[in-house]
Amino acid sequence: MRLDYPANIKVVLIPCTGKVDLLHILKAFESGVDGVYVAGCLEGECHFLTGNLRAKKRVMYAKELLEEVGIRGERIEMYNLSAAEGGRFAQIAREMTDRIRNLGPSPIRTKGGRELREEAEEVEEEQVSSKK
Repeated sequence: MRLDYPANIKVVLIPCTGKVDLLHILKAFESGVDGVYVAGCLEGECHFLTGNLRAKKRVMYAKELLEEVGIRGERIEMYNLSAAEGGRFAQIAREMTDRIRNLGPSPIRTKGGRELREEAEEVEEEQVSSKK
């Protein structure tokens, strides 16, 4: 079966979504991508036990950070599906592409990556300080 999804989707293969670090997500946005979605195993069926649950927490935290620096958390999403759901993967790719198109280009393109990175670092420092 040949999957039909938008050509602007870049698939990055990793052994487990548990390996997706917050830094990877933020670097993607810093480099100018308009959106990111993470596709992992079904909850409770992770080959590496809890990798997809760790990824879900990281994606939720990335959403919060993106909101705080004005990029909109809707630009990132986590989906859980099985390897047999290729059609669903393609559907998600189309849905995310439509969502991002409606949101418009990433503000990083217009505001500048360095300025947003500095804002993100300030937010993270505030959160670390408030936890102490």
